[in-house]
Amino acid sequence: MKITSMELFPIPPRWLFLRIGTDEEIVGWGEPVVEGRTASVAAAVKELEPFLIGRDPGEIEDIWQVLYRGFFYRGGPAFMSAIAGIDQALWDIAGKRLGVPVYRLLGGPVRQKVRVYSWIGGDRPHQVAEQARQRIAEGFTAVKMNASEEMDYIDSPAKIDAVIARAAAVREAIGNDRNMGIDFHGRIHRSVAKVLLRELEPFHPMFVEEPVLPEHMESLRTLAETTTIPIALGERLFSRWDFKPWFASGAVDIVQPDLSHAGGISEVRRIAAMAEAYDIAVAPHCPLGPIALAASLQIDAAAPNAVIQEISLGIHYNDTADLQDYLRNSELLKLQDGFVDLPTASGLGVEIDEEKVRESSGFTTWHNPIWRNADGSIAEW
Repeated sequence: MKITSMELFPIPPRWLFLRIGTDEEIVGWGEPVVEGRTASVAAAVKELEPFLIGRDPGEIEDIWQVLYRGFFYRGGPAFMSAIAGIDQALWDIAGKRLGVPVYRLLGGPVRQKVRVYSWIGGDRPHQVAEQARQRIAEGFTAVKMNASEEMDYIDSPAKIDAVIARAAAVREAIGNDRNMGIDFHGRIHRSVAKVLLRELEPFHPMFVEEPVLPEHMESLRTLAETTTIPIALGERLFSRWDFKPWFASGAVDIVQPDLSHAGGISEVRRIAAMAEAYDIAVAPHCPLGPIALAASLQIDAAAPNAVIQEISLGIHYNDTADLQDYLRNSELLKLQDGFVDLPTASGLGVEIDEEKVRESSGFTTWHNPIWRNADGSIAEW
């Protein structure tokens, strides 16, 4: 079997699909994308195309090594996302070639179902209690929300009180037998994070995500020593080497590699194994499309330390299209008591509606907003 073609499809709401064709007419799909940097990742994929055409798609590891180590400059979001989408598609072909789900090729499943969580509240969190109740009614047993709007290095008690009030409202809405995650989104600086982590403890968050930006390891190590809340991060780390110092830091309880950013199934499987050696849980980041979710579920199935999966169904970004819109089968979206069953179809387990993808294809211009503080200085989104 040889790779004969690679096609890219930028589609709404902010996704990029990759179709890899073969001379035996087995097709693999991947999702190489960085939110807001679609064109950059598409260019990176095209740059790698000559290293794939004519190759046996089953030589997944050697191809990964060539794409990563064959270049003097490595890493980063665009390049690793390009590799990630290619890697997903190659695993999809491998599973289809052998007639098994990808997780069967990763050692087989260690669980029969995967717990999932849903977003509430939007970029500027609002109506979180109401939305939490709605998600629980839909079958979720865990939700996640942004903690705040923009935050300055030192901010007002009113803004801090608003974060606490939202957490309290969600906890009251969902009760103590369900979970809530709180994503600081790197918007909070250390001086404010110290206060918030202390005040949030009574509401027992499942985790706080990126309480400060991942660039600030020394700050996060200090914060971790002051709180009992589990600390999560990883969506802005792109390889095992990026994660490596965090495993040894003692500052992180849950890592969140993104299957469309961190080198794909091959690399995230390695990251998960490294995390297990440090007694760290894995909860793949995935506010993206159905291929990224399907790839994430393969890792969730095979990694003993995978604990919960983000799912973008109904997320506020999906205003023009949602997960099921590009699928011919939607079994992986069926919730029962907060869980989804493992995919049973071969490959990644999703049947892409290629006709719909081609009809919808066209450059998408989603970008995250630029936020500013009251004095006009730039704020973290």
